[in-house]
Amino acid sequence: MAWTLITGASEGLGVEFACVAAKENRNVILAARSKDKLDAVAEEARSHGVEAVVIPTDLSDMAEVDRLWSEASDGREIDVLVNNAGLGYNGPFDAGQGWEREMASINVNMLALTRLMKLAIPHMQGLPKGRILNVASVAGFTPGPQMAVYHATKAYVLSLSEAVAEELRGSSVTVTALCPGATATNFFDDADMHGVRLIRMSKPMNARDVAEAGWLHARVGKRIVVPGAMNKMFAFLPRISPRALTTRIAAQMMGKH
Repeated sequence: MAWTLITGASEGLGVEFACVAAKENRNVILAARSKDKLDAVAEEARSHGVEAVVIPTDLSDMAEVDRLWSEASDGREIDVLVNNAGLGYNGPFDAGQGWEREMASINVNMLALTRLMKLAIPHMQGLPKGRILNVASVAGFTPGPQMAVYHATKAYVLSLSEAVAEELRGSSVTVTALCPGATATNFFDDADMHGVRLIRMSKPMNARDVAEAGWLHARVGKRIVVPGAMNKMFAFLPRISPRALTTRIAAQMMGKH
């Protein structure tokens, strides 16, 4: 049986992806920093009768990323990679704080994701089929004052996913970018987003619904998935509005009340 590798699997969307995969009778490899949390997710996956392997990993360290792939693929065929791990930070770019968090965001959101794709694609090309599901964000469609680095990293994920998907067109490997909006996870706590207008004005989507939408569309090879009507509007708005205007609107939405 082939395996599914999920990063950021200790909480939020990662937990939901693990559950969705296990319910489809897929073995899972779970990666994140917290071993205790991963062990709990693994036990839940095993309750569905599948195997679950836990590999604690600090994805901000590229040596750790290489170790993760080496351990995960040792004797296993990985035909689904879910690049779910992501970090963010809310605050002005010129503030004298936040650099360590933003550097970690760049490493996790961009470098680790790219490295795992680089390793996974040739591996999957030797299998009957392969799927890569990258968790981007509606943030990737527009610049985001107050979360400038996070939005920039998600724009990178979206662009990279689309480009590589086109390169692989006609092959047995597909790439899908999942672009959720506000989702009910611990991300807002971790990113210091309490009081942000966007969160106050809209109800976050259920994490299970977001994960299932990404999973189902990735199964058929769809390149971009934006779950939720409001999120589709946010993703479409930059296509018809002046970029300066959408950036100003984003600044208002990402500011704290």
